[in-house]
Amino acid sequence: MLFDFGGTLDADGLPWKERMGRLFRDEGAVVARDRFDPAYYAADDALVGALPATTSFRATVERLAAGVAAALELSDPAIADRVARRFLSDARHALDANTPLLRELGRRYRLGIVSNFYGNLAQVCDDAGIRSLFGVLVDSAEVGCTKPAPRIFQLALDALGASAATATFVGDSLPRDMAGARGVGMRHIWLVGAESPPAKPCCRDDRQIRSLRELETILL
Repeated sequence: MLFDFGGTLDADGLPWKERMGRLFRDEGAVVARDRFDPAYYAADDALVGALPATTSFRATVERLAAGVAAALELSDPAIADRVARRFLSDARHALDANTPLLRELGRRYRLGIVSNFYGNLAQVCDDAGIRSLFGVLVDSAEVGCTKPAPRIFQLALDALGASAATATFVGDSLPRDMAGARGVGMRHIWLVGAESPPAKPCCRDDRQIRSLRELETILL
């Protein structure tokens, strides 16, 4: 079984951009989506391959929030600090809630993570207390390709000694996770999130879940 990280393991189907956008708005930085989204993407892109592999989860989120705040030219620099603290608190709560399920799945399946990340996925998973649960961690910045490219999924499968036909991918992104898994011939389960509106799946008869914990009834 392969998983996405951000928005999947550390939240129930809500991507980092959406979560950070909500937090900035909650902290008083009310900006239109057409202004926030480019600011987020610029801050996110700036971190790819620029973070040392030992960069902590906390430092990663702090750098990202600070980059977004700078791109938005916010007058109050403390907003980014508050956003980062709340983001981390929410993420750790979700990770703590999902860890027992991951342990149960690990007793039956070989587990791995495939993530479009910054080059420090292993350290972030270590900080989150889940690194030991996974046989492979594939970080796009380390391997030089990103989802939905089939190669990044195949790297994880090869490391686990598994075939696409016997594996399942769980992720929250339709164009990156679901399309990527489909491209390599892997079954896929779409974590759409409890707050997301109904949407058509990637393929007919695809599984859709609203919480990662629904995997318990599907896979255990």
